[in-house]
Amino acid sequence: MKRHIGPQALLGSAMVLTMGVIGGALAGAQAPLAIDSARITISGTSNIHRYTASTSIVRVTRAQLTCPMEGPDMWANALKPGAVEAFEIAIPAATLTSPREGLDKNMHEALKVKDHPDIVFRLLRFEPGSGAAGTLRGIGVLQVAGIEREVSLDVTTQREGSTLKVQGRARLLMTDFGIKPPTAMLGMLKTDPKVTVAFQTVLAVPLT
Repeated sequence: MKRHIGPQALLGSAMVLTMGVIGGALAGAQAPLAIDSARITISGTSNIHRYTASTSIVRVTRAQLTCPMEGPDMWANALKPGAVEAFEIAIPAATLTSPREGLDKNMHEALKVKDHPDIVFRLLRFEPGSGAAGTLRGIGVLQVAGIEREVSLDVTTQREGSTLKVQGRARLLMTDFGIKPPTAMLGMLKTDPKVTVAFQTVLAVPLT
């Protein structure tokens, strides 16, 4: 897509991933913005098999919206530039779990969850997306295992009645965050440092 879209509120909220059912709301100028449902999944490969890990636990640690989130134009207002002054979320790294036996322990050790219990994302800005209509690119700072790096996220939005579905993905390198790709089976299993983080969330304004 070659046109500018400024949904600061949407991508920031979408990164409430970065996900499952999340209780709580964001503090807005006129009304809170609730997260109806969401899920975040990390996927990667090894020399033996593919793997995934996911979580439904996300905390909003900072959020400030400037637009009114009420009435028939609430999502149009959220799409305007400057709708978000600040947005930051934290994901407890130890809540990431995989259906593959034995993966969780190695993953949590690689993420250094004892010393750095949270994965933190702070939204910085937006840029035009390069995909289909409704595609955006968000830029933010991601902190994993105590290391911060600027990352970009491809995001799409879709209105569904009074709610908004936001989903997207980011491709990362473990080594960019000082993470040694986990190994197992006496080194026979080796993990590729490339991972993909996918997220999906549904936003709504709670009834008053």
